[in-house]
Amino acid sequence: MGISGYEALLFTDILPSVLGIASLRSALLKSKIISTLFLMIGLFAYMYPDPTVRFMIVGLSYGLSTLWLGLQIQHTNSRSDTRVLNNIHSLETGLVLSLVVRMASYTNNPIWPVMNDTNGGWNRLGLILGLVSLAYVIVEEKMIGEYTEIEEDRSFRKNKDFVEVSRNKVKSSKKGWVSGALGFGSWIYVIHSFFSEASILGRWTWDGYPKSGPLPVPWSALVLTAMVLGFSVANRTDITTSISWWIASSISAFVITFYSGWFPFIAGLGFAFYICSISHAILLFVSKCPPGKTLAVGFLVYNILVLGGVWTVAYEFVPGGPLLRERTWVVMLVTMICLYAGVRGAKNVLEQGQVGSAKKMSDTSATPKKSKNEYIGIMWFLSVLGWLVMFWRMPTPGQTPQPHHQEDRIITSAIWTIHFDIDNELWSSEQRILEAVRDLEADVMGFLESDTERIIMGNRDWTQKVSEKLNYYVDYGPSPRKHTWGCAMLSKFPIKKSTHHLLPSPHGELACAIYATLDVFGREVDVVISHNGQEENLLDRQLQTTELARLIKASENPIIFTGYVVTKPKGEIYNLLIDGGNIHDVDPSDHDRWCQYIAYRGLKRIAYARISRGTITDTEIQSAKFIVPKPNENIADFKPSYKRVNESDYPKSHHFPEIFRGEGVRGHFYHVFNEPRYYD
Repeated sequence: MGISGYEALLFTDILPSVLGIASLRSALLKSKIISTLFLMIGLFAYMYPDPTVRFMIVGLSYGLSTLWLGLQIQHTNSRSDTRVLNNIHSLETGLVLSLVVRMASYTNNPIWPVMNDTNGGWNRLGLILGLVSLAYVIVEEKMIGEYTEIEEDRSFRKNKDFVEVSRNKVKSSKKGWVSGALGFGSWIYVIHSFFSEASILGRWTWDGYPKSGPLPVPWSALVLTAMVLGFSVANRTDITTSISWWIASSISAFVITFYSGWFPFIAGLGFAFYICSISHAILLFVSKCPPGKTLAVGFLVYNILVLGGVWTVAYEFVPGGPLLRERTWVVMLVTMICLYAGVRGAKNVLEQGQVGSAKKMSDTSATPKKSKNEYIGIMWFLSVLGWLVMFWRMPTPGQTPQPHHQEDRIITSAIWTIHFDIDNELWSSEQRILEAVRDLEADVMGFLESDTERIIMGNRDWTQKVSEKLNYYVDYGPSPRKHTWGCAMLSKFPIKKSTHHLLPSPHGELACAIYATLDVFGREVDVVISHNGQEENLLDRQLQTTELARLIKASENPIIFTGYVVTKPKGEIYNLLIDGGNIHDVDPSDHDRWCQYIAYRGLKRIAYARISRGTITDTEIQSAKFIVPKPNENIADFKPSYKRVNESDYPKSHHFPEIFRGEGVRGHFYHVFNEPRYYD
């Protein structure tokens, strides 16, 4: 959430600029072994536990991977359109395969360098597959490489018509390479931002319960299907580069940028279809442009769009942030304009090749390893496999979430700021979050700094694994397009309704809140989870807390507040919340608090505990236990008592878990008080 200097590694993707050096480009094109080695470096990064070393390796690997990509789509005298298309089909199929693997891995890429043996990584398998692929490339290059290049060059020289057409296309593309760069950079950005993980689109259009949008399981598979459908028609560049095609996609982009629910999700499927349908036009166009400057500028455009997407949320922590504050629509508008430049430039260049010579070229050049139909068949098979994975992940009948101590009408609530599911050593932490939630036996748990469906956070959804493995209902919270750091909720109780709130933030970061009504043992209980602004902006915190207090005070149900309010106990902001909301602090005698607070009304509070964070984040877990009134009981009769009692005064089912006593487990232990506190 600020400039550290490591952002410079993003710009390693301008490494393809070296392809402007003819001798170096020729040498790299002749050796698939070298370019394949570029992809291998990142697979070894997980072996280095030091986060700085691992991060630097990933940065280098990223730059070399973009150089590899440039080589795959480079058109040369000895590489025909057919062979470039063959490589493009391979890239498309690889993307679809990646989506299916991430579906099976709860949105993670299991060979990422943030994965390891303890959190669900398949790093060794990825390394083995990479080495096998490298061995295949070595054997292939040795046995048939020279023959293929000679035959392709002969067929190229025989086809004089194609030579003339190719010269015309090269001449045109040299003039229009800027359009190619704009289209390429924006296309890569959209693929990465929206379609590198199948549930991103659903989270963009989600807006709470009753289900006002698609859940990731099984509806992410619809995104995969729309993408495969787009790839299947991508060869119809006469249609996909038309102005009407772009206008339709722009309408879809507008809808998903400004609206939530099922209709915007369906519009988003149209957007997915469009983006994938123009893959051939964009990449073929780029393949005919001067490689060095086209790819370098293209990735520079991509970088600007990525930073723009970050700036819309991180505006308080970065230079020039207010220019894009909460303006995702600006980033989307620029993206669509750049895409238009790309497809129109592609239309002008590719139409010059439609003079009959393309067929001769296809007939006489070396036969591709797989035909277009074979690749499309593989992608549709993977799409079906994706649906099977989604149905496999769906809860079975009778697998309804159950509270931990329903016989005693106890609800255990908790709050935790998880710092985007990346721990202090840059490992993915959802497995340890899962274990902490399981051991705590939380019934309702709020999470802050939880929105990870962004490029900067890895485009993943940690809530899917935690909720499915532990059998919780989940509200992901405000959409990634709502410009907050995120708040999410897990619940063992049915979520009857929930609303997402953007709290007043005129000067600082935009604060978010979830207001949910749960069915708790037959009685409605409201739960409020919030992430307020930082201490630098007092006015923001005053306005945000005043709005929270208004919402809380208006509730007629028993209510629990768990949030991040940045205040000392008894301070101005604290009083705005507690007094203004007519709620009770879980323990007014706990003076060692600053960010996280728990408060309540209309419930009998029986216990309160603070559990250390381990190495997952920089913030502890706070938790409280309450007894919920029966439907016929008057909540006004539930007055707070601050008399402390012994744990033994309550039955064991009322106790916090023993596992966190003493040294605890995995770095989580009762701290500050060194044990839970119990109250009369």
